[in-house]
Amino acid sequence: MALRLQAPINASPNSPIAAAGNAGLRLNSGRFALKSSFFSTVHLFLPSSSYAPTTATAPKFSMRVASKQAYICRDCGYIYNDRTPFEKLPDKYFCPVCGAPKRRFRPYEPAVTKKANDMDVRKARKAQLKRDEAIG
Repeated sequence: MALRLQAPINASPNSPIAAAGNAGLRLNSGRFALKSSFFSTVHLFLPSSSYAPTTATAPKFSMRVASKQAYICRDCGYIYNDRTPFEKLPDKYFCPVCGAPKRRFRPYEPAVTKKANDMDVRKARKAQLKRDEAIG
């Protein structure tokens, strides 16, 4: 009398030899399977609202100077108000509108608006500069 062992015909769906869409690959064993043993799970106990960014956060620090000086071209009224400080521009800098050299620019005190270099605004400013220079 010989004992016969019969192998199961159908492989169970949880079996690692079962054919699946990711055949030959390991099953996902969990979210934290590849995390270090030093991984902190404290965030699991905190309420989810602590991760939402709040609008009343502390102001961000910036390396830019808040009181940046604007410069005006005395020939055409163009206002230089870019990120690069005017003093750090090379001596060969020229006005992009009229081509005047850097020495023709003067400090400009009034507040500079976004559309300060539109043609109509610039022409009015140039006329005002001419009047101011004529007076003295």
